[in-house]
Amino acid sequence: MELRRGLSQFDLTNIIVGAIVGADIYIASALTAGLVGPFSIVLWAVAGLFAATIAMVFAYCSYYVPRVGGPFAYVSEAFDDFYGFLTGWSMWIAELLALPVFAIAFTNYLQALVPLTPVAEVTVRLLFIASLTLVNIVGVRAAGMVNDALTLIKLAPLLLLIVVGFGFFITRPEVVIANYTPLLPFGLGNAAHALVLIFWAYAGFELGTLPAGEVQNPQEAIPRAITSGMLIVSLFYLLTNFVLFGVVNWTELDQSAVPLVIAGTVLFGSAGVLIMTVGALFSVSGSNESGMLGSARLAYAMAIDGLFPRAFARIHPRYGTPHIVLIVQGAAAFILSNIGDLSGLISFAILSLAFSFLLTCFALIVLRDDHATKLRGQHILPLAGIAICLFLLFSTTTFDKVAGILTILAGIPIYLYYSPKEDIHNLKSLFLSEEAVLRRRLEAKETYLANFLDIVRAIIRRIRRWGGRESGER
Repeated sequence: MELRRGLSQFDLTNIIVGAIVGADIYIASALTAGLVGPFSIVLWAVAGLFAATIAMVFAYCSYYVPRVGGPFAYVSEAFDDFYGFLTGWSMWIAELLALPVFAIAFTNYLQALVPLTPVAEVTVRLLFIASLTLVNIVGVRAAGMVNDALTLIKLAPLLLLIVVGFGFFITRPEVVIANYTPLLPFGLGNAAHALVLIFWAYAGFELGTLPAGEVQNPQEAIPRAITSGMLIVSLFYLLTNFVLFGVVNWTELDQSAVPLVIAGTVLFGSAGVLIMTVGALFSVSGSNESGMLGSARLAYAMAIDGLFPRAFARIHPRYGTPHIVLIVQGAAAFILSNIGDLSGLISFAILSLAFSFLLTCFALIVLRDDHATKLRGQHILPLAGIAICLFLLFSTTTFDKVAGILTILAGIPIYLYYSPKEDIHNLKSLFLSEEAVLRRRLEAKETYLANFLDIVRAIIRRIRRWGGRESGER
């Protein structure tokens, strides 16, 4: 049964914005304030450039491979199923860990308005995850419309904060100058760690490439949606943080878990608490809804390719959605939301995401077509993306590195168990051409580790060809 193409470019843009703008903007500023002070605003700009670079790598990959599965499909097409599996596996783990983060954050913000008992907290998390899971099962179009509404609603408080904040700057410029002085109170010693935390706030753009099989005209819609989505998010993030650090002194932000609520109180009085808290609740809901929509399609694509349980590829006969994987993800998110903590889940997810991003950047080097001249920067972007991903990987803690390596290695037995099995041909034909299937069968006799030399050779050949062309042009 074929996935229904019910998502427009507007829906996909909102999925990207909705997946990125979540609880992070409501908590990340407080974390970085204690590390680098007002200099955080500079790091928000740098992290935005980092995220935009990798986002464009995803956009170009989606141009060459407009299929369900996003990075899993890109890396599989560029190299083989093994490396595609590692990419999809690491990203699915990262997205799966992100889902309970939003459930925890939602409960924490609700707690600020309505005191909750421990039993009530568990109940709220259960209802929160169950309701959004149901929305995604009912249909991708319904999920797209819900996400459209949630995205527009959650941006409204930030827009209000920005507009009123700039009015505050005009009437009281001395407060702004005082709050931004000194700009860098602690030096640059903690800048790398702060940059990693801020980068997490931009993560989510990758989800826009996952439901490609349900997007109308995906080859054009996905790159445009990623580009416009990143521009919207970057603008809101920079303006929001500029107002935040101008209205509230960084020392006060460092002591708070709800920085935007403090800024809202300064600008709107007691009503600011309600405005920003409600905005946070909608923001968290929109991010979790987008995350479920994208990560479920990633697991669906891997199941179609025979690398995940066959049940994950089942499509609901009425709603046309991968309901089994959605239920599994919801159950896992509920369990993790009750046994995990925010910082631990987020830090581990960053390493997993960076690893999948790294393989995707390598994939673009192989996938790119030198004759596609309208795709500007496709030679420089993957190299810049590789450098960014390596920076993120090395900036994580030693525990995250060890745990991340073990988790990635744990995926290899899963691959070895499922890869010899036959693909689900009647489903796989929906997003793989006959030529690609034939090529994959011919290459199936090769062992996956032997393909490593082919990957290195292909990359070197591409770099030499590009270098020779540049010399000839000179």
